[in-house]
Amino acid sequence: MSVKVEEQNPKTQSIEEFVPSPPPTNLIFDDGEPLESNRHRIAINVLIESLHEAYRERDDYFAGGNMFLYFSRSQVKNKDFRGPDFFVVLDVDGTRERQGWVIWDEQGRYPDVVIELLSPSTASTDLAEKRVLYERTFRTRNYFVYDPFDPESLQGWRLGANGRYEALTPSDRGWLWCDNLGLWLGTWEGTILRETASWLRFYDPEENLVLLGEERERERADRLAQLLIDNGIELPHD
Repeated sequence: MSVKVEEQNPKTQSIEEFVPSPPPTNLIFDDGEPLESNRHRIAINVLIESLHEAYRERDDYFAGGNMFLYFSRSQVKNKDFRGPDFFVVLDVDGTRERQGWVIWDEQGRYPDVVIELLSPSTASTDLAEKRVLYERTFRTRNYFVYDPFDPESLQGWRLGANGRYEALTPSDRGWLWCDNLGLWLGTWEGTILRETASWLRFYDPEENLVLLGEERERERADRLAQLLIDNGIELPHD
């Protein structure tokens, strides 16, 4: 007896296309936590303004300070909000307004340079956990630390060819060269906003102090006054 076997079409399995979940959007950009001291606040603002002055003709960078930096979902989940005290990202649109630095909104760009301002409560983390994070996850090319209350505390590293940080050798003045910014980092003794301290400042390749806006205007006024005096023009007295 012949048996007719009907050919059956193999079942077609429906394979759903994998769509990754979107990155978090409910991000917090202010935790209300104060800075370590007024000196830390001033120091951060000095670094930001100083870099803007050094790069006055450029808009292809972003400099931020005391703002959140988001780089992973777990970081958001664990509410690990704190970012570097000061950081710079090169070759980006510097004209964009940002509340913080969100890696997945910035084409995966991490900071090229990070500076942490040490304090008794943060020094161990800045020199250990954060250094490893910047070295191995961020791949930040230059990392510096400085305690605004200790003029001898400046340290810096550059990312070597082996992917590990190599300590930078200070100059005769104790300054460190930041090759990514093309600037020196060194201390400057003076008074800013009524606080006298050894501030961390940028110096140009010729070792000239990068002046803040107010300092630049004061220097311009002094030069003009001297020019008038040299030409025999008496200056009015206050």
